[in-house]
Amino acid sequence: MKSSAKAIFTQYLSQHKLRRTPERFAILETVMDTNTHFSIEALHASLDDKGYHVSRATIYNTILLLIDAGLVRRNAFNNGTPRYERISGLTKHYHLVCTKCGKIKEVKDPEIDVLLNTRRYSKFHPLYADLYIHGLCSQCMRKNKSLKNNITNNISKNED
Repeated sequence: MKSSAKAIFTQYLSQHKLRRTPERFAILETVMDTNTHFSIEALHASLDDKGYHVSRATIYNTILLLIDAGLVRRNAFNNGTPRYERISGLTKHYHLVCTKCGKIKEVKDPEIDVLLNTRRYSKFHPLYADLYIHGLCSQCMRKNKSLKNNITNNISKNED
């Protein structure tokens, strides 16, 4: 996977007459090693931990190149802060986003895939679809339920 991503990125940089710098390839390697959604800050910290001291501007600009090269996807979840993920093959997945704690879970749903594959659009060929399902994760639902129970109990006590 890393070697194919490196080849794709190298070809992209050559086609666009951009420099093939060690910083750009360190960023690519770190992104390819990341299996979760990440922010620019998290990527910066990860690079720093590996001994690569790269500016946030370089990281941001390289991420834009990786997006354009088709290696990274940008997502904006609850708070609008951009989170990124590497694109690994053509694996389709959708995001369950907790509106309370911000936790994101990726799910695969063959039924949605079938439905989307049957759709045809005039003069348009879809490459991928983003689906965000917003709600409460199980932990937040438990906390929310216990909060409701506490409020109900306090109201009952105050009415007595």
